[in-house]
Amino acid sequence: MLLTVSTTHRPAGDLGFLLHKHPDRVQRFEVAAGVAHVMYPEVGDERCTAALVLEVDPVDLVRSARGPAGEGFSLGQYVNDRPYAASSLLAVALGRVFGTAMKGRCDARPELAATAIPLEVHVPVLPCRGGPEFAARLFGPLGWAVAANPIPLDPAFPAWGDSRYVDLRLAGTLRLADALAQLYVLLPVLDDAKHYWVSGDEIDKLVRAGGDWLAAHPERQLITTRYLAHQRGYAAAAEARLAELDDRPDPDEPDERVGRTGHDAGDERLPSLAEQRRAAILGELRAAGAARVVDLGCGEGTLLRALLADSAFTELVGVDVSVSALRRAAARLAEAQRVRLLHGSVTYADDRLAGFDAVVLSEVVEHVDPPRLPALAAAVFGAARPATVLVTTPNAEYNVRWDTLPAGEYRHPDHRFEWTRAGFAAWSEQVAAAHGYAVRHVPVGPVDTEVGAPTQLAVFTRGS
Repeated sequence: MLLTVSTTHRPAGDLGFLLHKHPDRVQRFEVAAGVAHVMYPEVGDERCTAALVLEVDPVDLVRSARGPAGEGFSLGQYVNDRPYAASSLLAVALGRVFGTAMKGRCDARPELAATAIPLEVHVPVLPCRGGPEFAARLFGPLGWAVAANPIPLDPAFPAWGDSRYVDLRLAGTLRLADALAQLYVLLPVLDDAKHYWVSGDEIDKLVRAGGDWLAAHPERQLITTRYLAHQRGYAAAAEARLAELDDRPDPDEPDERVGRTGHDAGDERLPSLAEQRRAAILGELRAAGAARVVDLGCGEGTLLRALLADSAFTELVGVDVSVSALRRAAARLAEAQRVRLLHGSVTYADDRLAGFDAVVLSEVVEHVDPPRLPALAAAVFGAARPATVLVTTPNAEYNVRWDTLPAGEYRHPDHRFEWTRAGFAAWSEQVAAAHGYAVRHVPVGPVDTEVGAPTQLAVFTRGS
C-alpha cells in the first residue's frame, strides 16, 4: 500500500519536522499488519514529498489471528487486495507512524504545525464503495479539491468497465494534522470495511480524530456508521458525542439548566448562561475602553457577532485552530468589514496578535491539556501582551447543582480539566505575577452561597 503527502510550502523540507521523520533516512516501523516504511522521494526548498509504504502479508494476517478469519471463500486468504489497496490497515499504520504529527505537535516548528499549508495527497489504489463521486462527497466539504479516477478492471479489456478502486488525489490548504486525521478516518470509510475487531474503543478514536471537522460534516452519519462497521449501538453513541461537539462552538442555544432557580415557570425566559457570559465580557471590554479586540478560540464567531453590534469596537480578530469552525464563522460574518479571521493556536506565539487592546479567551482554557497551559500563558500574556485579558472558564464546584450532569463528569467531553474557584484563582494569580498583570475575579451567572457561580471570569489588567 502506498500513500504520499507533498507540500510546496517554502521551505518545503520543513515537512520532515512536521512528520517527525528525517528526509535523509528511510525509516522502518513494525505495525500490526506488517512493516511500514517512510521515505522521501522528493526533497527541496520548493517541493517535498513523503511516502508511507505498508508491506502486508495477507496470509500471515489470517494465520496469526490478527485479521478476520472468514473470507467468504476458501481461497480468500490467498486471493485478496490487502497487499496493495489502501484500507483500514493503512489507516492504522498512519496513526502509528505519524501519531505525533496527527496531534498537531511539533516543538521544532510549532507555528508551522498550527498553520494551514498547501498539501497534496495521493493514494494510487483505494477501494471506494460508492464510486468516485462518493470520495468527493467525503473530502470536498473539508476543503479539498478531489480527483478520484476509476481504475479499469483490466486495461486490455475496456468493455469490462471500471473496478471499485480509484486513484485518489487531493489538493488543499490545511494543517497537516487535520489532513492526517481526515485520512485516518475516511480511508476505512471509503472501503466500508475494517480488518480488525471493532469494539467500543473505536468510538473514542473516531471522536479524537474527527472532533474538529466531523461534527459539522454533511455526511457525518454515514461516516460514523461505516467507520464503526455498521454496529448501530456504537454508531448511536458516536453520533451523540459528535452532536455535542457540533454544538460547542455555537453557544446561542439557551442553557436551560442555569438561571431558572427560584422563578416560576411562567416567568419570561431568563438569559441563558452563554448570554450572561457574553454580556459580562462586553461589559468588561467597554469598561476597559478596548477598541481593538482579539477573540482567541472564536469558534463560529458568536462573540464576534455580539461585539460587532457595538461600534466602539473598531477592529476585531477571531482566531481558532479549527478550519471548519472558521469557515462557519466566515459565513456568519460575511458582510462584516471590521472582522478578520485567522487560523492559529492559543498555545503558540503569534506576531499578528501583538498590540491589541484586549484578548478574550471565553471557555477556551479548559480545552487545553494542562502541560500546555504555560505555553498558552506565554503566548497571550508574554508575546501578545494586550492591555486587558479576559478569561472565562467553568466553575467545577457548581456542577453538583446540575442533576443532568453525572457526578465526576466534566461539562463537555472535550474538557481536559475544570477548575474549582481556588484552582482558577491560583493559576490566575501566578500568571499575573509572572507577566506583570493585576487580576480580579467576577462571578457570571446565579451565585450559589455554597458553590459560587457557574462561570468564572478573570479580568487581567497589564501594569505599567
